[in-house]
Formats: sequence, C-alpha cells, structure tokens
Amino acid sequence: MRILLSVLVLAACGGKSAPAPAAPRTLYERLGGQDAIKAVVKDFVEQNVANDTRINARFANADIPHLEQMVTEQLCERTGGPCKYTGKDMKTAHQGMKITDDDWSAFVEDLKKSLATFKVPAQEQSDLLNVLAPMKPEIVGQ
Repeated sequence: MRILLSVLVLAACGGKSAPAPAAPRTLYERLGGQDAIKAVVKDFVEQNVANDTRINARFANADIPHLEQMVTEQLCERTGGPCKYTGKDMKTAHQGMKITDDDWSAFVEDLKKSLATFKVPAQEQSDLLNVLAPMKPEIVGQ
C-alpha cells in the first residue's frame, strides 16, 4: 500500500520529487549582513555606550573607529558571516580592566537598545545574545 501511495504521489507530481527544503539561513544573513551589523554597532557605540554614564568612562580613551571595526568583525564572524576577527582574544583585550557583572549588563542593555532601534526581530536578538554570552567569562573580572 505504501509503495502504491508513493507511485501515485510521484505520478501526480509528474514523476518529479518535491524540491529539497532551502538550507537554513545563518544568523548573519538573518541580521541583514555586514552593512546591517556595522550600522547597529555604530549606533551602539556612538549613541548608547557613549551616553551611558554607567560605562562610558571605560571608553573615554578608546580608538572608537577601531573599536567599532573589531566589534563588527567579531559579530560578523560569530554569526556565520564571512568576516574574520582580527583583534586580540577577549581575555587579553580586557585584562586588568576589572569589568564587573554590572558593566557587562549595561553593555548588553545598550546593545539591545540598538537592536530595537533597527527593529531587529526578537528571535534574532535572542540568538545574537546567545552567541555573545560565552564571551562573558573571558571579559568580566579580567
């Protein structure tokens, strides 16, 4: 019976099997690619972090264009994009900074604000934060 049903389905489709489902899109693609990531990072750094009195002093002497490039590269790579992160590992980059859980939380809140500004859907926001979460132990308390 099952074979007969399969033959009937194939006959109804003109002898062709159904097309294979499309490959799932990467988070990088769902976020809109490098230009979209770059725009979110620029807003995040130049608007939200810069105006956040909880953490902006930590960035007072930072090379902002370089910081934006490094964050963009890292987000691009970690979300499945073609970029390669060229900066230091997170532990080395944050050594001696004594970043606290509160600093991390402020940083994440500022990122969420930028994601909301660019109307990034909730699922992509959640997926991005889940990609970044494993970095926390390499950053906080160094």
